[in-house]
Amino acid sequence: MFGGVQAVTWTDVKQMAVIIAGILAAVVVLVAALPSDVSFGQALALAGSTGRMRTLDFSFNLNETYTFWSGLVGGLFLMLAYFGCDQSQVQRYLTAKSIDEGREALMMSAYVKIPLQALVLLTGVLVFVFYLFNRPPMLFNPKHESRVRTGPAAAEYAALEQAFDGAFTARRLAAERFAAAERDGAPNERAVARTGFQAADARVREIQERGAALVRRVTGDQEFNEVNYVFPTFVTTWMPTGLVGLMIAAIFAAAMSSIAAELNSLSTATVIDFYRRHLRPDASDAHYLLVSKLSTGVWGLAACTVAVYAVSLGSLIEVVNRFGSFFYGSLLGVFVLAIGTRRATGRGAFWGLIAGMCAVAAVAFGTRISFLWHNVVGVVVVVVVGIALSWTDRSTATQALGRQ
Repeated sequence: MFGGVQAVTWTDVKQMAVIIAGILAAVVVLVAALPSDVSFGQALALAGSTGRMRTLDFSFNLNETYTFWSGLVGGLFLMLAYFGCDQSQVQRYLTAKSIDEGREALMMSAYVKIPLQALVLLTGVLVFVFYLFNRPPMLFNPKHESRVRTGPAAAEYAALEQAFDGAFTARRLAAERFAAAERDGAPNERAVARTGFQAADARVREIQERGAALVRRVTGDQEFNEVNYVFPTFVTTWMPTGLVGLMIAAIFAAAMSSIAAELNSLSTATVIDFYRRHLRPDASDAHYLLVSKLSTGVWGLAACTVAVYAVSLGSLIEVVNRFGSFFYGSLLGVFVLAIGTRRATGRGAFWGLIAGMCAVAAVAFGTRISFLWHNVVGVVVVVVVGIALSWTDRSTATQALGRQ
């Protein structure tokens, strides 16, 4: 509320250092926690046998989110909108001293994002391998776990937990056999050990799913999802005390880094594009500064409200991109109209934007098409409708001039 874009920039620098240090610390702890007879390569082989090391999927399926084509096409439109049209990003490189410095910052972000994202994904893979050899909780959400354990289905939950203990032990032994076969076994021995491990892992996941179904039945929470609890559970229960503090700081830093830029950009857009333009066009700079601070606080409360709902929607990284994809394609379409053609009119751009958002809403709620393709839908509809209406406007204006 008080620092503006300068605070956003400098806190981002410090938060990035804390985040990377926290992730690297987690990776070191996870690798050090591997059994002495399981190498790093064997750990990756264990994860790979369950599909967790698959990086490229060349199937063309609009309903599948993470494929080569959805990333190449849908991801391209998402990133063009995010880094080219989103005020939270634009405000950053507008503070650069020159166009060259702004360009260098964008390129640095593009290249650094690749190894950083790989490191984050590797951390998730290593957490999975860690829990192959160290018993995880059957339910990672302690609040729901406590309600089920003490509720009317306590006996059923206790039986499931007993079955889970046996399944975990069987999976750990299967993982040890698989790692040994990867190290010393013949090809047929590796294949047999791999199949056995996959079956044991499927059994564990099946029991966990039954536990999740029990939670939904007892609590009535049909959106129950534990994906956002796995890593915090590892941090708070297995990492050394000092590193726990570092990781908690990293998690808060990641949240602050994401929120600060968005709140600042929302406040800027609110004051410049709405308040100053339509309500108080002749007020002083001090007045606009005060209003911007107040609007930052209001948007912060709104963000908290959305977060309470969004936490139940699954992976937070995916949720952020889902929300963004609902608007980004249409927003990018307006920019394409403005930059790509001189014949676009304000009316065409406005109604093209409305049509694009309606089309995205229809696709999002009426089909199973992946959210990454929503960006493409938004751009195409906005450009087509915008050009058509702009052509109509110009034709009407030309006829009017002819009659005069």
